[in-house]
Formats: sequence, structure tokens, C-alpha cells
Amino acid sequence: MKFSEFPYARPDMDAFKREIETLLDRFRGAQTFEAASDAIAAINAARTELSSLLAIARIRHTIDTTDSFYKEEQRFIDEQSPVYQGLVTEYYRALVASKHRARLEERFGRQLFASAELALKTFDPAILDDLKEENKLSSEYVKLVASASIEFEGERRTLSQLAPFLQSTDRDMRKRAADARYGFFEAHEQEFDRLYDELVKLRTSIARKLGCRTFVELAYARMSRTDYGPAEVAAFRKQVRDHIVPIAQRLNERRRRRLGLDRLRYYDGISFLSGNPTPKGDPAWIVERAQEMYAAMSPETDAFFRFMTDGGLMDLESKPGKRVGGYCSYIGAYRSPFIFSNFNGTAHDVDVLTHEAGHAFQAYMSRGFDVPEYIHPTLDACEIHSMSMEFFAWPWVGSFFLEDTEKYKFSHLAGALTFIPYGAAVDEFQHVVYENPDWTPAQRKSAWREIERNYVPSRIYDDMPYLERGGFWHQQQHIFKSPFYYIDYALAQICALQYWQRSNRDRAEAWDSYVRLCRAGGSDSFTGLVRLAGLRSPFEDGCVASVVGDIDAWLSAVDDQSL
Repeated sequence: MKFSEFPYARPDMDAFKREIETLLDRFRGAQTFEAASDAIAAINAARTELSSLLAIARIRHTIDTTDSFYKEEQRFIDEQSPVYQGLVTEYYRALVASKHRARLEERFGRQLFASAELALKTFDPAILDDLKEENKLSSEYVKLVASASIEFEGERRTLSQLAPFLQSTDRDMRKRAADARYGFFEAHEQEFDRLYDELVKLRTSIARKLGCRTFVELAYARMSRTDYGPAEVAAFRKQVRDHIVPIAQRLNERRRRRLGLDRLRYYDGISFLSGNPTPKGDPAWIVERAQEMYAAMSPETDAFFRFMTDGGLMDLESKPGKRVGGYCSYIGAYRSPFIFSNFNGTAHDVDVLTHEAGHAFQAYMSRGFDVPEYIHPTLDACEIHSMSMEFFAWPWVGSFFLEDTEKYKFSHLAGALTFIPYGAAVDEFQHVVYENPDWTPAQRKSAWREIERNYVPSRIYDDMPYLERGGFWHQQQHIFKSPFYYIDYALAQICALQYWQRSNRDRAEAWDSYVRLCRAGGSDSFTGLVRLAGLRSPFEDGCVASVVGDIDAWLSAVDDQSL
């Protein structure tokens, strides 16, 4: 059955609630470990059935945010997701209090219980209406960004469809495309400020109702960070400032010289005067090359990618009304990952396909778990799978980029490194915002600009007042939709770069480690999974320096002026 054939009907939440409550009564009253285990299996089956319907509706809504039916279903999901969360919380409460807990931990693993204990801190019936409002505001942001229809070069274009013009070798074209993009955000500046102001104040209120001093504490619990906190993340950000920001500055200076510019400005996103590397075919051609690549990579990836293509489990092309960005979802009832992206003719098409395929491959490899919490790990570990897959694809990227292959490798590796300071900046910004929830929008934007200068000092906005006063982050949807998620990309990138190192030494050993990590799913914490894979923790003092030294040396050895 293809994804287009997956049936959907709005779930009966009242019936689901009655079913879960009945099963919870059975679980609490279980006199034997076997009876308790059977009740958990029944609860998980009911959860999988419901979550699959919600996933199908969400995916179809993001594919076409103008579809009136699925727009209404998304509204229903925004309202009912907190109800579902409340029922899962009741399950977690019963789970951690069970008299059979010791044997249940042996059967289902300690990580389920650690996650459950943390999740109990994130919900109370008193915040149910607040959670519904939070979902509503997040969806309003997505809808606003997806509504962009910008007249440019004789056609109306989405934000994703503007991307190729931002990478034009014609500097005037780049500037006009950038001005068109940020012109949209500036035109809606007050709306973005209002949405975020309401989200910050609402999330702070929710946190205080749950007994937290600030939303930061609640956010870490929501992210299921069972083994580290803000102090460890702050120490990691310091490693980034000390060891990566200087290298990123040197890379930007090399890029300025390659482009023959006096200064790099906000519209100078290209890497080479001859143009950024691009895939040499249309979306169907890219998928064909990807199928060949995954067939050659390993038997596991061959089976996985055939499963995805045969099942119609990818929606890759940009089109009007489609949500921006890319993601991987999972539909448990069909044991099927789903890949969503917005191809636009740039190298990002290959990056996002391999990135989301890394997520999907992990879910495919761990879909045998009968614990829903173990299908995916926490988001920090999830991003290791995706970012590492981008590098495991290197032996085959020539089939996508042909004469641009070496140019792609240089810009991909340099981009992986220069991204990390930006990811750390987004994280620090969110920490200061939620520590100061009463700030005005102007104060938040001023704080962003100061942080941005510390991590990405090469950004110059001298002729774009909107960006100069601190509006750049309005386009970063994670800040609105998934607070404190973004640092996970930076943490995972350090792990992915370790796989790049290991692949250069012993590809077979590195791949075996990666598959082992994927099979483990979410059965351990972030640092536990890092240990399982034989990687160094990004929180370990000296880890960042040990990784970026090799990257810097490789990049320094490339004659980038000739690319």
C-alpha cells in the first residue's frame, strides 16, 4: 500500500480516552508481571493506531497547507494533542509507580522509565488549554511563512522557490532575491513579533504552573534530556566560540577572496564565482541516483530506499502552499517513515534528501521495537543519524554533481563547520529570551544581534535595516515551533564529523558503528548512544578541538581558488 492509499478518518478521541483508561485500570490492577506486560502491549497498540492517524493528517496538511480538509484536521490535532499527551502522562505515572517496575525495566529497558519520569514534569491537566493555545500559535507561524507568494522575475514564488536566485553568480540578482525574501519577513515583522511574544509569555506561564522557575527547565524536560542540562550545553557553546568561530572566520575570509569582494554581505551566500555546486538533473533524476547510491552503500540501505520509493513515502518538490523546510515523520501502523522536503535546484536538494534519509533509515532499522518511545531517540541523537548519512554519501556524490563534485565536498564540509556557531547562537538566544520573558520584541532583536556578532561576526547588514536591528531569526522556525531543539544539530554535527574522520580511516568500521547506532533507536539516552557508537561526547572537554583540527587541515589543503 502506498502512502496515498493510507486511509484517514478523524479519530474518536472520546473512544480512545475510554479505551486507554480501561487499559490503565487493567495495568494498575495487574497481579502478575505477565498481565502488566500484556496491558502495556495493548496500550502501545492503541497509541500507535491513534498516532498514525495524526501523522497522516499532519503530513498531508504540510504538503498542501491550503487544503481545507486537512487544514481543519490540523486544527483538530492542535486541540487534541494535549489531550493525548495527558493520557500518555497518566500511563507514565502508572508505569513508574508499578509494583512490577523492576521486571518491567528488565523487559522494556531503563530508558523508557527515565523518559517517563522526566515527562511527568511536563504535564498537568491545569495546562491543557495552554497547550492547545501553544499549538495554535505554532501552527499560525507555519501558515504565515507558507503563505509567502512573492513576485520575482515575472512569477509568483514561495520562499523555497526563491533559493536558487539567492545563489546566483550575478550579485545584483542575489541582492534582489535576498531583499525580496527579507522584504516578506519585514512586511510581517509585527506579526512575527506578536506570535513570538505570545509564545514566550505563554510558555513561561505554563512552566510556572508546573513549578519551574523559567521555561528553560521545562524545555529541557520536554526534550527528554535525561543526562545533561543547561550547564553542559553552555560549556559546549564555549568550545564552539573558542575552537570553531576562529576557523569559520578564516573560511569566510577565504570565501571573500574567492569571490573577489571587499566585504561579504547578507546576500553573498554563494561559495564560488563559477557558482555553487548544483545537482545535474531534475528531482526524478536525483531520486534515481539516490536509489543507485543506496543500493551500492549496503544491503540495509538498498532494502530501505526501495521500501521508501515503492511506498510513495517521499514528497520532495517545492510547490505553492507547501510548508517550508524538510522533515522525517513515522507512521507506526504501517511501520513506515516518510520524507518531506522542498527541492529547489540547489545542492540543498541532495543535502536534505540524504539528511532526511538518515532519519528515515534509523526509523526503518529500529521499527521492530514494540515500545513507541524507542522508534526514534531524543532529537539530539536523531540528528547524528541524519548528519552522518550526509557524509556516508560522499563516495557517491559525484553521480549527483558530476563536474561540481570537488566543489560540493569542499562547500559541504566547510558548511558543516560554519553552521555550528550559528546553531549555538540560536541556542544562546533562546536561553536569554526565556530568562527574560518580559522583554519587548525590540529587546529580543537587540539581544539576537549582539549574540549573532559573537558567533557569526562576518554577517554585515549595512543596507538591510530589518536584519541590522535583529530580525534574522524570524525565519528560523525551530525558535517558534520547537524551542531549544536547534542546539541538537550542533551537538550532532560534532558526532557526524567524527564519522567523517572514522570513514577516512576505516569505512567498514565506521559504517558498522553507524548501523549499530541506528538499530538502537531510542533505547538509550544521548550520551549512552554516543558511547554505544564509540564516539566522543560533545560535552567532553577537548572533544570539539579534537574533531575540528582534522576538518581544518583537510579544508586548508584544498586549493579553493581553482574550484
